[in-house]
Amino acid sequence: MPAAVKWTEKYRPESLAQVLGNGKAIEDLRAWAAAWEKGAPITGAAILYGPAGTGKTSAALALAREFDWDAIEMNASDARTASMIQKIAGPASQSMTFSGKLRLVILDEADNLHGTADRGGAAAMLKLVRETRQPVLLIANEYYEIEKPLRDAAKGIQFRSIRSTTIAQALRGICQAEGVSCDPDALMMIAERAGGDMRSGVNDLQAAAEGSKELKLDDVATAERDVKSSIFKVLDIIFKGSEAKVALQASYDLDESPEDLINWVDENMPLAYGGEDLFQGYESLARADIFLGRVSRRQNYGLWRYASFLMTGGVQASKAKPRHGYVAFRPPSLWRRMGQTRKARSIRDSAARKIAGRCHVSASFARAELMGFVGLLLKAKKLAAPLAAELGLVEEEIALLLGSTPSTKKVQSIFEEAQKIRSAEEIEDIELAWHGTPQHALSHVHEASVIPVRADADSIPDAKPPEAEIHEAKAPGAKAGLPVPEVARAPAEPAAAKPEARKRGRPRKAKEEETKAEPRVETKMEMGKRQKSLFDF
Repeated sequence: MPAAVKWTEKYRPESLAQVLGNGKAIEDLRAWAAAWEKGAPITGAAILYGPAGTGKTSAALALAREFDWDAIEMNASDARTASMIQKIAGPASQSMTFSGKLRLVILDEADNLHGTADRGGAAAMLKLVRETRQPVLLIANEYYEIEKPLRDAAKGIQFRSIRSTTIAQALRGICQAEGVSCDPDALMMIAERAGGDMRSGVNDLQAAAEGSKELKLDDVATAERDVKSSIFKVLDIIFKGSEAKVALQASYDLDESPEDLINWVDENMPLAYGGEDLFQGYESLARADIFLGRVSRRQNYGLWRYASFLMTGGVQASKAKPRHGYVAFRPPSLWRRMGQTRKARSIRDSAARKIAGRCHVSASFARAELMGFVGLLLKAKKLAAPLAAELGLVEEEIALLLGSTPSTKKVQSIFEEAQKIRSAEEIEDIELAWHGTPQHALSHVHEASVIPVRADADSIPDAKPPEAEIHEAKAPGAKAGLPVPEVARAPAEPAAAKPEARKRGRPRKAKEEETKAEPRVETKMEMGKRQKSLFDF
């Protein structure tokens, strides 16, 4: 039995006009493509960003069909390493098709390049966008999860969540095409629970209506999906409702912590209220924030219920009269700013930890009290490089403390001088370790193994004194290995002198060699000089 075809693929838009709910984004995308057709592109690439299921990928594929472009796509299921992007998308972005038409390169989930599977993918994607000769579309859910250089190199086109009425209209058209009699209330319930996600709405419709000729309200068994799918409904109840209990219960049903919900209410209250209503609403919100602060300090989560009531029922009771009309709610701008400053905050925290480690204080104290002082010290020419070397600062941290950018000449010179100082200190530490105790142990072994042997030479059986060895070397035929006559082997001194030399315990020549071998302290210095020459080499 053949597998069922997904309705999301079966009813995917064939042209940009069929993409519903984002007219402004479609106009911008069409203008960007038309500029490529004229040979004067606005930018080499464009970023289609917005919530899941809003038609970004469908718009990209519809664009290729409408302009008769060839399309090549890479998504999260592909290995998007630097080598794979250069191998597949790289050549595609540099050459046209055989017919002379443009080729559209689609890189899906550009904000989801993580882990070893996509190592180097972000850098390769940036290089591709800057050097492309063909139109490139990047698709992402979170715009600010993309690296800033990549965002600056491309044109951003935002797709917003689709209204429930628009989704219901599209679902009605699918039911007519499939020959399914549908209840309008059932379609509206599916559309509302989709939360602005067209793909989810179509999937829910297929699950409820496939294999039957009629769709009723009782056949719909979908549930609320996630936070973003129902947060707008809760905000609508808070700002437009009239019962505080209903607003509080809606916040309980929402899978959202009070710390996040207060940000949503704070961002959208100026859009829904005005005048005295806005003032009273922020009074209730400020009291809720006080309770949240006490929860954080005391870890008493029982205070959450007071904060939740003030930010829902309290805000709702602040308006003097009911408010109606459509309000375009939006996510908290604080989250967007936090995403934009994520890299800067990580650099700040890294510098604060390094300063705190040297000053033996906490990182929070160093961040609040000492970073400005260190920045003043870095402005002094004589102190800048040694201080940067002592703290181990990198270019970004030096620029942050100076209030400059890493590419400036001053920051680069301080960093280079600090690197030289650190390299010299590392070499000095290695030399000190090389001149340490292990060498002294080796020298003691040398002295203990050589000198005592010579001192006890007479105690070894058949040992010959050095004078005898000299006479043997001078005797005729000694080098040739011939037998040496007795006359040649006879010592120059009388025979009676031998026992006298044995009584002394050591020959005169051995004593002279011992006195020469005793002052070996100089040899250690010589060894140190030879070791230093290794580093010079």
